[in-house]
Amino acid sequence: MNQPLEYTDFITIRSALLNRQELALLDVREEAPHAEAHPLFAANFPLSRLELNAYAALPRRDVAIVTLDDGEGDAERAARKLSALGYSNVAVFAGGVSAWAAAGGELFRDVNVPSKAFGELVEARRHTPSFSAEEVHAMIEAGADVVIVDARRFDEYRTMSIPTATSVPGAELVLRTPALAPDPRTQIIVNCAGRTRSIIGTQSLINAGLPNPIAALRNGTIGWTLAGFPLDRGAQRRHAASDGRGVDAAPQRARRVADRAGVKRCRTADLAEWQAQEGRTTYFFDVRSGEEYESGHLPGFRHYPGGQLVQETDMAAPVRGARLVLVDDDGVRANMTASWLAQMNWEVFVVDDATLQHVAAVGAWQAPLPEVPTVPGLSAQALAQQLNAADPPTVLDLARHADYASGHIPGAWFAQRSRLREALARLPPAGHWVLTCNDGKLAAFAASELQALVDGRVSILEGGNQAWRNAGLALESGPQRQASPPIDRYRRPYEGTDNPREAMQGYLDWEFGLVDQLARDGTHGFFVI
Repeated sequence: MNQPLEYTDFITIRSALLNRQELALLDVREEAPHAEAHPLFAANFPLSRLELNAYAALPRRDVAIVTLDDGEGDAERAARKLSALGYSNVAVFAGGVSAWAAAGGELFRDVNVPSKAFGELVEARRHTPSFSAEEVHAMIEAGADVVIVDARRFDEYRTMSIPTATSVPGAELVLRTPALAPDPRTQIIVNCAGRTRSIIGTQSLINAGLPNPIAALRNGTIGWTLAGFPLDRGAQRRHAASDGRGVDAAPQRARRVADRAGVKRCRTADLAEWQAQEGRTTYFFDVRSGEEYESGHLPGFRHYPGGQLVQETDMAAPVRGARLVLVDDDGVRANMTASWLAQMNWEVFVVDDATLQHVAAVGAWQAPLPEVPTVPGLSAQALAQQLNAADPPTVLDLARHADYASGHIPGAWFAQRSRLREALARLPPAGHWVLTCNDGKLAAFAASELQALVDGRVSILEGGNQAWRNAGLALESGPQRQASPPIDRYRRPYEGTDNPREAMQGYLDWEFGLVDQLARDGTHGFFVI
């Protein structure tokens, strides 16, 4: 029998946020409805992928957790799953986001809102300089002495970029830009897709004291597109390993900024105690590049590039009030990243004495997982044979919709794990159901839920869609069979190359209003040095 659930309310949550108590406020809806309206510090934590995310995102089993939906019942389901995973302090926010608004709570649109709102606050307080798209375009056309650096992830940069721009992800700016603009008279311009990373990147260089004139590209690639200028596609210009110009000064510059922001210091000797500590959540992040991390990193540290960590803090560290520990090997990237996180009201430490002698782990970070259930499985070859039989099984693919659309098992249906009952209502009965996903793990967690809803037997594809690909079996692409609506990802107006102008302008208008929203919310604790 299920234990009775605990419920909580707006006043309790607001009090915890104001007092900097540890709290994980988890919006367990899919990303698209989350992006329509949610509290400022509600981290998107979809019910459909809960087991895959829980242990990494919520490392302390007795941390205060509150699940949130909009009255669909997902918050209750998520609370029970979390309790089953060993979390002992779980409550449901009574009434969902509608009740939050009714109690006077502010609701925010989009994703990564704490970081975006903070970026707007930085610009408002520091009057971060910027140029319009028209001004930057004129500089390029005139052959002016200007260096444009793109502060986004490299994959975003490749999708679309400002002509002549070089990819320098956010945390790398203070370390790498001096080599790109060694003449202090060279104008440096920082861009992203919209506003946040442009503002934070520009202000990072200014805070660090680079001698160059520095400005943001106002409104990023969105502003460039709205001005009618073409973007590059597939650009490959990346920052090189530093040639030493400006690097000698970079650690001192970064440390001064971190000290001004109130960043705390720690040593490798502190880490084991914190990793084992009860009663305090600590996240450990290596903010270098992925290649550097995989070649060697401190045990227990997750890779998260510094610029993205500032941009996606709600995703990386959903426990508000937790301790953050950052490390690099140069004294620049961790300190600059930490300086922003401290201003976002986090308790943040930088490891001061990390050297190669401490490096004991290699390879990509592996998220900790609960024990994966043992479920009857089929090999890729066996499934292929059965699909060609007279009475083939029905295949349900639980992968993200974008992955499904790019390539899936022929005949497979896209379905969302959190909406299996609704998906089944759209499908004919079957004597045999096969669940799959990218690697098979999510399918294994979902199998018992599907079995409770159907009369036929349930199997999983061993190794998931990756095993099917590895076997060299045919795929089909496109969203032709959707048993669930594709709401697992919010369509960002600043990504891709085919967004409507109205959506892009609407996004900018929304960002301009975030400072006022922060003031009305009143729980953030942000400050700007």
